[in-house]
Amino acid sequence: MTILEAMKARHSVRRYISKQIQNEINNCNIKGGLNIQLITDEPKAFSGFLYHYGKFNNVQNYIALIGNKSMDLDEKIGYYGERLVLLAQMLGLNTCWVAATFNKKSTKQICKIQKGEKLVCVIALGYGATQGISHKSKDIKQVCKNETEMPNWYKKGIEFASLAPTAINQQKFEFSRKDNIVSLKSTGGFYSKVDLGIVKYHFEMGAGIENFSWE
Repeated sequence: MTILEAMKARHSVRRYISKQIQNEINNCNIKGGLNIQLITDEPKAFSGFLYHYGKFNNVQNYIALIGNKSMDLDEKIGYYGERLVLLAQMLGLNTCWVAATFNKKSTKQICKIQKGEKLVCVIALGYGATQGISHKSKDIKQVCKNETEMPNWYKKGIEFASLAPTAINQQKFEFSRKDNIVSLKSTGGFYSKVDLGIVKYHFEMGAGIENFSWE
């Protein structure tokens, strides 16, 4: 492959990845009734004081998580946002949930936010200088209530849930189960409803949605 061919191939791959992510965003918006938007080549969201405080470097692409104001908006944002995070990871990209350390005013000016909608947070998107640092997860028994004998599907779901990113890595959630009816609740903390959505998606991927129902 020549240098010119490499340059063309690089741009083709970038377009392919953007298309894949945009297609999944469209699916999430339809299923979740959301208005999630992919923003590319836009550096203002991660500029200024918050940019330095959050220790972000050269972030120009992000996913803006937007939806109609409602009691369950944050949880839906967490659920469908994590679905996009994991797709991006499979495509070879790095991501980071960002709730506070970005320029929300600038982002609102860039995005198309309709009346009655709210920008909850964003997901930084790109190729990281490093692959990040794994954080210690709570033991399965720490996030389960009154469990002694767990069916395999439930145990696997909890294992996947324990890998879910949560605000400040707090993992403030608790599962309980009666037969195949599963309950998940927050035990407090920042952005707890967004965290619940993220954790729910992880649990479903591990347990298999055919094996249980949410309470």
